[in-house]
Amino acid sequence: MTTMTLNDRSIEVNEEGFLVNPDDWTEEIAQDIAFKEDIGELNDEHWKVIRFMRGDFKANGKVPTIRRMKTAGGVPVKDIYRLFPKGPAKKAAKIAGLSKPEGCV
Repeated sequence: MTTMTLNDRSIEVNEEGFLVNPDDWTEEIAQDIAFKEDIGELNDEHWKVIRFMRGDFKANGKVPTIRRMKTAGGVPVKDIYRLFPKGPAKKAAKIAGLSKPEGCV
């Protein structure tokens, strides 16, 4: 494991940059990660996805897939791809402070 400085804090991350401990996450850290991932400033649409992912993870113990974000989270797939281009499930999970979703390369 290694550490990354996010929002002026040293946070433990894995070799791919995912937070090791989801409890280290804050909204400020999410914004820092979004800039590092070339997403830019997070807006209300981003936060809807991020908050759904964190809540669903807390309730089910698994990082939600894109299909689950669509069906249970109510976010159309095309919007997820627009909000988190080039690897939407992986980028959204990283910004949400969660581990890489199962099935992501």
